[in-house]
Amino acid sequence: MKIKMLLMIMSMLSLTACASCTTTDDDPITENPVPDSTLGTETGKNGSVLVAYFSCIGTTEGIAEGIADITGASTFRIEAEEPYTAADLDYNVDCRANREQNNPKARPAIKSMPDGLDRYDVVFLGYPIWWGEAPRIISTFLERGDFKGKTIVPFCTSHSSGLGSSDRNLHSLAPDAVWIPGRRFAGNTAKTELEKWISGLDIKFDTDMDYSKFPLSEGKNGKAPTIRLSSGYDMPVVGLGTYSLTGDVCVNSVKSAISLGFRKIDTAHMYGNEVEVGRGVRESGVPREEIFVATKIYPNQYGNPEAAIDECLRKLDLGYVDLMLLHHPGTNDVKAYKAMERYVREGKIRSIGVSCYYIKEIDEFIRQVDIKPVLVQNEVHPYYQDTDVVPHIQNLGIAVEAWYPLGGRGHQKELLSDPVLTEIAMRHGKSVAQVILRWDLQRGVVVIPGSSNPDHMKENISIFDFELTEDEMTQIAALNRNEKHDWY
Repeated sequence: MKIKMLLMIMSMLSLTACASCTTTDDDPITENPVPDSTLGTETGKNGSVLVAYFSCIGTTEGIAEGIADITGASTFRIEAEEPYTAADLDYNVDCRANREQNNPKARPAIKSMPDGLDRYDVVFLGYPIWWGEAPRIISTFLERGDFKGKTIVPFCTSHSSGLGSSDRNLHSLAPDAVWIPGRRFAGNTAKTELEKWISGLDIKFDTDMDYSKFPLSEGKNGKAPTIRLSSGYDMPVVGLGTYSLTGDVCVNSVKSAISLGFRKIDTAHMYGNEVEVGRGVRESGVPREEIFVATKIYPNQYGNPEAAIDECLRKLDLGYVDLMLLHHPGTNDVKAYKAMERYVREGKIRSIGVSCYYIKEIDEFIRQVDIKPVLVQNEVHPYYQDTDVVPHIQNLGIAVEAWYPLGGRGHQKELLSDPVLTEIAMRHGKSVAQVILRWDLQRGVVVIPGSSNPDHMKENISIFDFELTEDEMTQIAALNRNEKHDWY
């Protein structure tokens, strides 16, 4: 009897220690594992944090979703190229999982890696405990990615098995990362417990940055510096606006701008040139991923936003859109924005924002949406400086971009001959246009001047070899008339 009892105890201990997708992924398999339901990256509010996890029956996934909800992180489900079946996880026989765990060199193939892994600063890495270790597929994931300088926070799930040395044994696979000691969780862990753990990690998860200051010293003529948006993607602070550019003129202008160093191109449905912009980008000879393309959908499209978004994607024909904006406030703007949020989660749009939203509009709007706009595009120039609106938006952790930075149809001619600006320009050996654009950047305002003239384009991106003094910034500030363009 004693022998039988001992054998039963040993058997129970073996179940606890060996399983994972069988114990919590840690209960004996009685049904097929969870199917591949969420392949790809699900974008969260916090663009610098990722929760990557491997889960067979959903326990680790539940903890991962809890962490993502608390931190605003994006999520990525690590999927085996050959999905695990119930038979693969039956540890009582010579199953696939047994063979992999018994071979330290086993590297099960994975379907994909997260999109834009380089933009994440913190990676939570989740897995069930298999035989006291992380499943070998986690090793595959770490060896496939570049985690240099990133903070990795491991977490695991099990009924009773602890974390053990499972996280430490992974360190050699990403030696250039900063590893935070991991934590084991049961499947029924309360959200409050997760919050307590996360709050004690001494990691800042707020991605709001100071958009009033740009790293202008990192730029050089012909190469604008970038800022990191709250989505986690980098955007150049100088771009080409394409309003009024059509046909071959638009195509050639885009190609010229890219050849001169521009890496951001702005268009819109209303401009009627998305096809030409897309063609110019494709024919530029520069890899797609190096060019930041922004477009906008118009208020008359908000009633059927999916059709509008699909039309933009089809016309641009670039695979995805880097930034999509609502062109103006309007009926169903929240509905349209929520549709854009869904396309973000599908990876078809990377970042989203709005245009022509001021203090009242943006404050009311952000309370109704899930993903905070990364950028607000408004009219800004020396005669209309938006002095209250710009800092208000920046303080929300949202970038500000100037359309018509040189004044547009309403003010450009007068601005470019303004005596104060002319004097400052002569002092620096620059054009008035260059002074205006530099003034915007020193206020933390992104600029997208439009032009079809290569000489003017070259001027517009050659604003990183001089700096306006505080006195000159004050002089330009005094030019404010609070005069908006009459179109809006």
